[in-house]
Formats: sequence, structure tokens, C-alpha cells
Amino acid sequence: MRPITVLGIETSCDETAAAVVRLDASGSPAILSNVVLSQIEDHRAFGGVVPEIAARAHVEALDGIVDAALAEAGLVLADVDAVAATAGPGLVGGLIVGLMTAKALASVAGKPLVAVNHLEGHALTARLTDGVPFPYLLLLVSGGHTQIVLVEGVGRYARWATTIDDALGEAFDKTAKLLGLPYPGGPNVERWAAKGDAGRFAFPRPMKGDPRPDFSFSGLKTAVRQAAAAIDPLTDADVADICASFQRAIAETLEDRVREALIRFRNAFASVARPTLVAAGGVAANRTVRAVLEGLCARQGFRFVAPPMALCTDNAAMIAWAGIEHLDAGLPAPDAMAFPPRSRWPLDEASAPVIGSGRRGAKA
Repeated sequence: MRPITVLGIETSCDETAAAVVRLDASGSPAILSNVVLSQIEDHRAFGGVVPEIAARAHVEALDGIVDAALAEAGLVLADVDAVAATAGPGLVGGLIVGLMTAKALASVAGKPLVAVNHLEGHALTARLTDGVPFPYLLLLVSGGHTQIVLVEGVGRYARWATTIDDALGEAFDKTAKLLGLPYPGGPNVERWAAKGDAGRFAFPRPMKGDPRPDFSFSGLKTAVRQAAAAIDPLTDADVADICASFQRAIAETLEDRVREALIRFRNAFASVARPTLVAAGGVAANRTVRAVLEGLCARQGFRFVAPPMALCTDNAAMIAWAGIEHLDAGLPAPDAMAFPPRSRWPLDEASAPVIGSGRRGAKA
């Protein structure tokens, strides 16, 4: 096989990112560069991402980030075989910036353009980092998505579970805001949880034991708010204990929900000698979540794979790799030059919507 080198661009939320990834002639992947500019400071005062600010920041930074990624890889644009860019789902302003920039670069250089689903970038990252073979099970947990997905091949996905209300990352962020912790919420909840007593508050484990495979987190957020209100004003010890108890409830909820999916996978793919669970998305960087899932997989006879922390959160290396996967598989692709940015773009468009606010998850 011939080597494939792809420039990836990611601007779906509040990271401006570009990367160069190569699949060499032997089939081995390598990240030649992976440049990420975070906008955390731009949004911190607002306690969350402001779409208009994010879009303007992408406009100002993206050209320099692309130049830096190419320079770090020791290449110029003419050296890459294709350009890949996130086309959705995400904040449409940022998507427009990244996708239009990618279209311009591909047009000027005469290179193919691959319009990448951001969720597919997360779904395929474990193949870049760990060479995970198909099929495998994916737990995608981020600020906008909480899904269990069967990954059978490039472009072949089936959603087995989703949230019926809030995404897990959103639950972390809203809990942090309720407790007065700074943005971004997830890492700060984890940091405070490390100092707290996880047994102090008996928070619910939503849908534990429910025959439906889905998730729910709105009731857990309500329980956190009620506990905080009952002891207001909060001391630092109170905040740490609430964070620890909340984080334990999340981990045990995931353990219960994922266990059922592992059993289903084992029954459906009995011939797979060593099945794999992949955890991806920003919440997969949480060490407590990783530890619980790793223990669950060990007991169920599954291999557990979570990408390095830097590749769990939004980045362009995963977008470049998804582009490589599509090119290497020779999949028929839509005309990327005419492909519009999509604020909602389900990974498995055939799946039916789920009752509740999780309907958003069925469309994003």
C-alpha cells in the first residue's frame, strides 16, 4: 500500500486545532503534529462556551494553527494527500470556519477533501492509538453526547444506547456551575472529588437495573442541587464531598449501563475471542470513570481501551485519522466541496429518535 498523509482541521466547539497524520506503507499510523489552541480563557467568565465568541476566535487563529501543524510535521500543503475537516455536529459558526478553510486549502492545492463526522473521529481514535480491530463497542461520553455504539467498520455504526435527557459532560459542567466551580466544569469536579468523601451523599444511580439500555442524568443533577441547597452556605469540605459523591454515582451508573451492553456484544459476536470496549470523548479522560470501566471489562473478559488524555478531548489528529480511514477503505464519499456544515449529524442516521430530550442525541 502507498502511504497516506492527511491534514486534519477541527473547529466544532471551543478548540481550534490542526494536525497531520500519516499511515505508512506498512500500515502503521503516526501523528506527525497535533496543534490545539484552547479557548478556555475566552469563555471562562461566561461559565460555558459562547458560540459567537468561539467562531470569531476560530477565524482569528485557524490559519496560524494550520501553518504550525504543517511546520511541526516538516511538510508544506503540497506534501499532504488530502485535507479532512470536521463538518458536524457542533456549533455551526465554528464548523463554517473550519470547513470553509479546508475547502479553500484543498481547492488551492488540488487535494481531495474529506468531510468528517466529529463523532466518527472519536469512534475511530482507538484504531489510531491502539490498532483496535473491528468490531468493537464504543462508549462515547462528552459534553454533547452520551452513547453506546457498535462499531462494525468505517461508516458502519449502530447506536445501542443514548441519553434520554442530558449528556454526561453537560451534567458535570452544570454540577460544577451549581457549586461555584470555574469553567471547564468536568476537570474541576474531578479535582475537588479527589479531596472529598464519596460516601457522604446517597445520590441516585439513574436507570440502574432498568431493562432499557439508555442513560439519564437530569435526576442526578436535581439531587445534587437539593443536597447543596439543604446545607447552604457550602464549605470547601461540602463541595468536595458533593463532587466525590456525584462522581461515584456517575461511575456506578456507567458501570451498570455498560455491563448490559458488554453482555449484548458478547452474545452478538461470540466468535470474537477478545472483545474490546473503547471509551472516547472528554469525560473518558476522567480517571475514576476509566478505573471503574477498566475493572468492569476485566471481570467481563473485555479489553478496555481509552485513548491518551489529549486525544479524548477535541483534537484534529482524530479528524485526520478518520479521513485516512475513509481514503484507505476506498469508500464512496459525497462531494465534500458541496458538503454543508451540519450542527446535527448522527453517527448512525438509521437509528430512531429516543423519547425525551435525548431526541437531540439522536440528531447530533
